[in-house]
Amino acid sequence: MPALSPAVVAAIDDLELAARLVVEGLRTGGHRSPFHGYSTEFRQHRPYRAGDDLKYLDWKLFARSDRLYTRQFRETTNLSVMLVLDTSGSMAFPPQGLSKARYGAIIAAALAYLVSEQGHAVGMMTMTHGGLSYVPARGGRPHLRSLLARIDRTEPTGEWDPARTIARGAQLLQRRGVVIVISDFYDNEEATRRELRRVGQRGHDVAMLQLLSRSELALPFSGQIELEDIESQARDLVDATAIAPQYKRAVGDFLDRCRTHALRDGIDYALMTTDMAPETALRDYLLRRSRRDTSGHTGSTRPV
Repeated sequence: MPALSPAVVAAIDDLELAARLVVEGLRTGGHRSPFHGYSTEFRQHRPYRAGDDLKYLDWKLFARSDRLYTRQFRETTNLSVMLVLDTSGSMAFPPQGLSKARYGAIIAAALAYLVSEQGHAVGMMTMTHGGLSYVPARGGRPHLRSLLARIDRTEPTGEWDPARTIARGAQLLQRRGVVIVISDFYDNEEATRRELRRVGQRGHDVAMLQLLSRSELALPFSGQIELEDIESQARDLVDATAIAPQYKRAVGDFLDRCRTHALRDGIDYALMTTDMAPETALRDYLLRRSRRDTSGHTGSTRPV
């Protein structure tokens, strides 16, 4: 069965239904999610016994008590995933058809559905009117529905501070987890890159899902046109034919930087365009994760 086109998925007003259809498409295709978590939580101390693994000795407690104790842990397969959504004005592009914001909401909702379905915890961090908007990472069907409703209510407007939003989202995960940032990554490029690297260095699994429309990859205009910055409303009259080569080089360089720095910093990277079926875009990303988890290396996808 062919994947539902972006236009068909976007025409579904019920975001939960759209997410379920995308996930069911992944399941029908025989795809298993790679969102598998494993962590250990401290449970208690017990006196050291001969033969115990020395790496579990609590030396700080030994310094205080002059007695040897072994730390015991509880194994758990729960995973916490934080979705960080870009709700800045640039995500409202293109104004006609399927915007990056709506495409991102569908991708985020499908990921939330997939993660929750596996019994893991999922939450969201975004920015609205200069303030942070947060849904804690939890599991369960009621929480999923509440989260999807919040995603559905997000509106792209104004500017956002990606570094601050990413940092706070990662900080609020109670233990090491997965931080997935869904954005066009236009804003504060260097600060965003530094924060993504810091989050990864703290032990989180970090992913960049970069959303662009096809028209942003190649300027599809000619002659004199007026360009408007969606976030600042600044306007400029340009000759599209004359600037097209320079524009394409600039976009190519920008994407190369995003991809190259992600690979260097051990960050999962995928470029998704709004003319791709969401199911196809997610399958490519999840298969990439599966291969990375199997090989132990992080990879990145190239532009479509």
